[in-house]
Amino acid sequence: MPGNEEPFVDAPETRASYELCAAEIRQFLTPMWKAAEVLPAAIRPHVLAVNAFTVRSDRIADEGGTRRVRAERFARWRSGTLEELRTGRSAHPLRRAFVDTVRRWEIDHALVEEFLDTMRADCAAPPVFETFAEQRRYLRGISGTTNVMWMSLLDVSGPQALVSASLLGEVCQLVDNFEDLPVDLAGGRCYLPRADLRRLGLEVGDLRSGERREALDELVDIQLGRWRDLLERAMPVAGLVSPAYEPFLHTVLLGAWMQFDEVALRKSRVFVDGMEPLTSTGAARRRPAWPVAHGVPGHVAVIMDGNRRWATRQSLPVSRGHQAGGQAAMRLVNAALRLGVRHLSIYAFSTENWDRSQEELAALFDTLADGIARGTEWLHELGVRVRWCGRRDRIDTSLASALTLVESLTSNNDVLSLTLCVDYGGRDELTDAARALAAEAVAGTIRPEDIGPADLARNMYAPGLPDVDLLIRTSGEQRVSNFLPWHLAYAELVFDPTPWPDFGLARLREALATYAGRQRRFGGTLPGPARPVGPAPAP
Repeated sequence: MPGNEEPFVDAPETRASYELCAAEIRQFLTPMWKAAEVLPAAIRPHVLAVNAFTVRSDRIADEGGTRRVRAERFARWRSGTLEELRTGRSAHPLRRAFVDTVRRWEIDHALVEEFLDTMRADCAAPPVFETFAEQRRYLRGISGTTNVMWMSLLDVSGPQALVSASLLGEVCQLVDNFEDLPVDLAGGRCYLPRADLRRLGLEVGDLRSGERREALDELVDIQLGRWRDLLERAMPVAGLVSPAYEPFLHTVLLGAWMQFDEVALRKSRVFVDGMEPLTSTGAARRRPAWPVAHGVPGHVAVIMDGNRRWATRQSLPVSRGHQAGGQAAMRLVNAALRLGVRHLSIYAFSTENWDRSQEELAALFDTLADGIARGTEWLHELGVRVRWCGRRDRIDTSLASALTLVESLTSNNDVLSLTLCVDYGGRDELTDAARALAAEAVAGTIRPEDIGPADLARNMYAPGLPDVDLLIRTSGEQRVSNFLPWHLAYAELVFDPTPWPDFGLARLREALATYAGRQRRFGGTLPGPARPVGPAPAP
């Protein structure tokens, strides 16, 4: 494979250039720098070099001076880059690493030229896209080419991997456009198709003012529909590279989905307020809970159903369905944080799931282990406390150790309490609790006639876990499947037909609105009051 036959650096100047590229990404494209941390050390500097070149190109085109000055400066940058690619040598402090990467990995020069030409046109005059097809040519020219360049480094299997990488690049550029909306609109740049604006009777000035909320919300929905389509078509990309590179692509995909959810939450507010990147100086960004008009349930429990059916409809192996479900679980945690939910319980693996094939069990456990490994730091930075609810005597020791470690690391967090139900069965839990009470009675530490509900509750797998206010089950099935029977006594139930991998913030918000419209009587004759949302309970 190209790139592995030569040593990483030939001279101190080359090493310094790669280090400069890493610093460029850490400062100006922090989410990519964070995602690249999971790449193998041998490949990470080259991926960062490609992205650093495109980031610096963007800065040269956008920052400082009049449009004419910027255009002339970018023309020099473009011609210098193309000449260095032709000779295979560069003396520029940052471009040296990029040219070295292109040479080592035999990256197609036409991709670089397409990127530079698209950027040059954007620098010369504000872009005006009449249709989505025209917008997509721009998205492809800026970030589609960038992604294909670094995707070429990841030991891809077939041309479809590069097609999917280009689609993911288009999504990444959409993310960037939405993050920069207020700044771009103030500078006279509107990257949305004009046909969409005309269809809703909107002018660019309406976007800047943010006053026509209903029409602007509809405009956002149109963009989100296209964004979702591109993301769904890009999803297979993680399965088209060697396993060592899958975590990196999963991280990039997850970031795009989370920003998709953020736009779905903000709707028209994004035109005025924009939105922040997911990370800042390398740490996950804590966003305050979004104001919600109705009451928010204190404890939401979710049966995550539909991974296998989703995979079948996508003509993908079951393992890919479970991987997509793992990403959806991370999206759910982010959505719960944004909507102000304080307790979240998810059914990750039931006692009945042991009856599945060994191949599927291996895929499930790999997904769980990978999610914990990649998510621990993120969860901790966001103030999430993780608890394991379930049997602890049958899970593979390495997975059990990872679950125990994340429990310990996050034990003092109080923004959101996340209960992972792994090897959990409600009847087993009640049986074990009764057995523990029987042992206490035999030992004489409690009298049978004194046993009450609180005594049973303290012997549950996760003592102190509050009653569930809202249970959500996805994929259309309408049963509780042995999930938290003690805690579901007075829960409101919502059965959503959406397959679990497609469940995002919008679906959670709709379920919360359904909950808010219910009258909770708790066995009485009057509607019960909304359950107050308090801090996560102490252990």
